Amino acid sequence: MTQLVVFRLDQQRYALPLAVVERVVHAVEITPLPNAPAIVLGAIDVHGRVIPVLDVRQRFLLPDRQMCPADWFLVAHTARHTVVLVVDESEGVVERPQADIVVSTQIVPGLDDFPGVVRLDDGLVLIHDLERFLSLEEARALDEAMDERPGGS
Repeated sequence: MTQLVVFRLDQQRYALPLAVVERVVHAVEITPLPNAPAIVLGAIDVHGRVIPVLDVRQRFLLPDRQMCPADWFLVAHTARHTVVLVVDESEGVVERPQADIVVSTQIVPGLDDFPGVVRLDDGLVLIHDLERFLSLEEARALDEAMDERPGGS
């Protein structure tokens, strides 16, 4: 069985493996992070940790929109970073057999950011690979911006 955290951006649903999601919290004010790559909206404090907030809408080529109090933050981690993703709605955790997941390259070659698609009772959900979210250049720029912030490591 595969456990996924399903979230919504506009009318499309996406998922991340539960293993990479630390928590889901209500959106809070984001502090700008100077010299960060364009994909970084800023940073927030989560229990004493300053964590960068990434613009999922920009990465998925969705229209910009103002963040609102009803939005959610997914706190997740990659091998190198803990990050926050701004999402319109969190639909919670679903558990599906591996057989319900179709490898995306079987559907359309080149969908590297989405390693799979899961079939749910009410439609398809794109599974995202958070490790591929930031390019190498963006990851380096993010590291530098986080180091430059007051109190940075």
